[in-house]
Amino acid sequence: MIFQAVTWGWSEILWVSLIGFALVFVLLVALIFIMKGFGACFRSRTTSLPGQPAIAPQPMISQEEIAAIATAMKIYRSALHDRESEVLTILSIKRAYSPWNSKIHGLTQLPDRK
Repeated sequence: MIFQAVTWGWSEILWVSLIGFALVFVLLVALIFIMKGFGACFRSRTTSLPGQPAIAPQPMISQEEIAAIATAMKIYRSALHDRESEVLTILSIKRAYSPWNSKIHGLTQLPDRK
């Protein structure tokens, strides 16, 4: 048999849970450092390439300019859509009888009682 029943005491259970929590914590910290390393690698690669001059940072846009751009985009996007009436119309359509949509054929017949 591959798995055997093991009677664990509280000390074994405590050690296994502590090792599990410590392992998860250590791996999360290691993952943070790995991701920061990748970020630093890609950031340094994009800012200054060998043989090319460094790109000067662009000036920041003021809050008023951001608000004006957002307002213009909102007006442009609202002009693209037609105004529709918010009235729902439900039409009832009478269909011809068909045995395919008949509910009576799906019902189970009651047995005859004797």
